[in-house]
Amino acid sequence: MGYPTRIQLISRNKGNQWYVNFPNALAEAMNFQKGETVEWTVVSKKSLRMVRKDITRKKTVE
Repeated sequence: MGYPTRIQLISRNKGNQWYVNFPNALAEAMNFQKGETVEWTVVSKKSLRMVRKDITRKKTVE
């Protein structure tokens, strides 16, 4: 099942910032934590890959 999400652009004097928000259902399924670091890799013009950098401190969902 897919979750359509819009890309947001914030324009500032020092440059632009782009944002992608995760739907809550995905964040809960992945057990994301506030402040968690992830790394994005461009796979192709149609696909991105996101990898967690450190999940050792994550709590499991009961």
